[in-house]
Amino acid sequence: MTSSNKQLVIDTIESHAKIFKQISRTIGANPELGHQEFKSAAILIEELERQGFSVEKGTLGIPTAFIGTYATGKPGPTVAFLCEYDALPEIGHACGHHLICTMGIAAAVGLKAVMDQFGGTIRVYGTPAEETKGAKVPMSEAGLFDDCDFALMAHPYYTFEKSGDSLALDAIRFEYFGKPAHAAASPYEGVNALDAVLQLFNSINALRQQTRSDARIHGIIDNGGKAPNVIPDYASAQFYVRSATRAYTNELAEKVRRCAEGAALQTGCRLEMSNYEFSYDELLTNEALSECFTANLLELGVKPEEIETGKDHGSLDLGNVSVRCPAIHPYVKIVEERFLLHTVEFRDAAMTERALERMIFAAKTLAATAYDVVSDPAVLARIREEFELRTRK
Repeated sequence: MTSSNKQLVIDTIESHAKIFKQISRTIGANPELGHQEFKSAAILIEELERQGFSVEKGTLGIPTAFIGTYATGKPGPTVAFLCEYDALPEIGHACGHHLICTMGIAAAVGLKAVMDQFGGTIRVYGTPAEETKGAKVPMSEAGLFDDCDFALMAHPYYTFEKSGDSLALDAIRFEYFGKPAHAAASPYEGVNALDAVLQLFNSINALRQQTRSDARIHGIIDNGGKAPNVIPDYASAQFYVRSATRAYTNELAEKVRRCAEGAALQTGCRLEMSNYEFSYDELLTNEALSECFTANLLELGVKPEEIETGKDHGSLDLGNVSVRCPAIHPYVKIVEERFLLHTVEFRDAAMTERALERMIFAAKTLAATAYDVVSDPAVLARIREEFELRTRK
C-alpha cells in the first residue's frame, strides 16, 4: 500500500511530466560529446534552479559538470541522483543518456516534495563524459560521494534488469618509436615500429590462454605507418584491459605492459605507455538498495517475471562511486523491441513518446526507492552495513 507521502513523491513527478519530457526531447535532439555537453548541462541546471535547488557549476574545474543541492537544514541522509548526458560520436544518444539525466532530476524533484519531513540533503550530480573520461572518476577521487548515504541511477534498456556487475577497466596506449628507412632499398637500416605493435598483439593473443574467463583485452592499431615503402618509425595501439575486479585488472594490465616491453626489446624500438582514458572500478551493487528498487518496480505494476537478473554490460564509471558509497545501476525497459544499446535503432526508439513515458516511470521508481530509504532508518542501516562489510573485503 503506497503511503500518502510516497504518493506525493510520485504525483509531483507526474505533475511536471510535460516539462521533463520536453527537456529529454531537447537534449536528445541536440547530442553533444563528452565534455562538450554545454547545452545539455545548461538545460538541466536551469530546471534544477527553477525547482529550488542551488547549483554549483563547473565542479572540479570540469566545465560541463555540476552539483545541484537541496538541503533541508535538518540532520538526515544525503541522497545522490546521478545524471549522464553525453552522446556517442555520429549516432548521438544511442545509449539513452538524454533519458538518464532527465529521470535523475525528475526523481530529485519528486523526493524534494517530502524531504523536509525527514531532514537531510538531496544532491544531483551532473557527470559528463561517461562514454570516455567519465567525470564520476575524478569526483570519486576528490571524495565528493564520501558523505552520501546512497547513490541512485537507472539505465534505459529493452528489458527490466536488476543492478548487476560491471568490469573494472584500464585504457592503455602503447607508442613505439623506431627508425625510418626505404623499405626496398635499405630496410636493414630501419627499426620497424609497426613490427613492435604486431608483436604486442601476438603476445597479448598468447596471454589470453592464461587469463581468467572474466578477462577482456581488446585493442586497435591507431597508427601503423604512412606508406608501404617506408619502414614505419612510429606506430601506436590503444587497448582496453578489463576484468571483474580492480585487483585482477591491475594484475592483468601489468602483464599486458610486460608484453609491450617485450615487443620493444625484440624490435629495438623505444616504448612509451600511458593511460588515455580514466580507469574504472567494478560496480559493487548494494543488494539491499537493489531489493528496494525492485520492490518499487513491483509496487508500480511491473510483473516479477519481467525483471531479469543483472548482467555484465561492460564498464561503468559508476563503479568508482560504488566503492565510495552504496549504489545501484538497474536497467529499465523503455522500448518494446529488442534494440541493443549504441545502435541507431535504440536511439530512434528512445525518442518516442513511449520511451518518454517509461522515463517518467523510471523517475518515479528511483524517487520511491529513495523515499523508502530516507523514511525508514532500518532500511538505511541494512544498506550501510552491507556496504561497509563488502568494501572491507
